Amino acid sequence: MKINQVKKALREGRVQLGTGFAQLRSQDVVRILASAGFDWAFLDTEHGGFDQETLQDLCRIAVKVGLSPIVRVADLQYALIARALDCGAEGVIFPRVEDPELLEKAVSWTKYPPVGIRGMGLTPLHVDFEPASIPQIMEHMNRETMVVLQIETVKAFEAREELLSVAGVDTVMIGPVDLSISLGVPGEFEHPKMLATVEKIVESCLAHGVVPGAQARNVPLAQRWKEMGMLFVGCGSETGMLYERAKEITGQLR
Repeated sequence: MKINQVKKALREGRVQLGTGFAQLRSQDVVRILASAGFDWAFLDTEHGGFDQETLQDLCRIAVKVGLSPIVRVADLQYALIARALDCGAEGVIFPRVEDPELLEKAVSWTKYPPVGIRGMGLTPLHVDFEPASIPQIMEHMNRETMVVLQIETVKAFEAREELLSVAGVDTVMIGPVDLSISLGVPGEFEHPKMLATVEKIVESCLAHGVVPGAQARNVPLAQRWKEMGMLFVGCGSETGMLYERAKEITGQLR
């Protein structure tokens, strides 16, 4: 059964680069991102329009080509979280989390008993037809599935110690746009108030043994996150990269 290479690398202290993926319903985009060198992509069902069948197709090809598929669910609901994992996601991102009790419950939905309460519905496809018993599959999935917590509001920031104390949280992905809005400095990612907040989140992550990370809209900001000690670093999106490169080409040729 496949090892979650992103989770393994993060445990070893190695930066893992990812990107957002929310609009283009093509398996070829997955192949392009993997070939370009990305380690992971988050398939965005919070703000994107992917249905369940598309999500499954993208997750299946992503695992095959070595791009770890991590699904950002639309809300903390059992059906959304469990079905994303049944579609083949290697991890889930929990958005807009502010309540430690709800977070603990959501983590339990990602794990099979006795660790959690996720229902078993996997097929031989999920383990590449490798001979394995149900207990072996359950133990493997519990160990390899990655849980990513988003901190993106002042309320979540203030509750970060309690949130990061919840067992089973592997990684944080700061949502810089919503966090900046919540802080009253929308889009000002280099604002001293924003940077001070991010620094405190990173410090709390390290104190709790949780990998710090964040999404960025451009390379300079992603580089800033790396310099601040983040290992789970996202940059851009599939549509943004296509647009930027296309605009660059037309700009050079006109």
